[in-house]
Amino acid sequence: MIFRTQFSTVLGEMSAAATEQGVCFLEFTEDNRREDTLQLVSSRLKMAVTDGNHPQLALLESQLQDYFAGKRMIFTVPLVLPGTPFQQKVWDALLSVPFGSTVTYSMLAVSLSSPRAVRAVGRANGMNPVSVLVPCHRVTGKNGELTGYAGGTDRKAWLLAHEKQVKGASA
Repeated sequence: MIFRTQFSTVLGEMSAAATEQGVCFLEFTEDNRREDTLQLVSSRLKMAVTDGNHPQLALLESQLQDYFAGKRMIFTVPLVLPGTPFQQKVWDALLSVPFGSTVTYSMLAVSLSSPRAVRAVGRANGMNPVSVLVPCHRVTGKNGELTGYAGGTDRKAWLLAHEKQVKGASA
């Protein structure tokens, strides 16, 4: 079973879902593709979605609140990331991008030994079902431009500025 809930953050309402094994979905509620993404996750996991609370979701909410308050740079809530093998490679690479840092789509492609797969990397990045925790917001265009964030470029800019500020304060 996949349990789904919503909660408030400083950047707006978020919809989250988790299984017994971990968090499998996290998006801002205004994201138009939110329901499609959750249905895809449900299909890949072969589990139904129901509204309700779960200890994984309580842990997620607590860790997100700490992150937004500048008290957390690393998430420890377990993740369940159903995707194609290539998507999973991209999402694993995203998890290795340090807090407060950015990479370009082409840098990410090179790190995966697929320098010509920039567009495929971009698509996989965009299919990330767990916003913020799998830090797709840390990927920018070639010249550092803020592109391709389902939560909107204003949120992406806020997340990047927030992480740089927190990282600078802890140094």
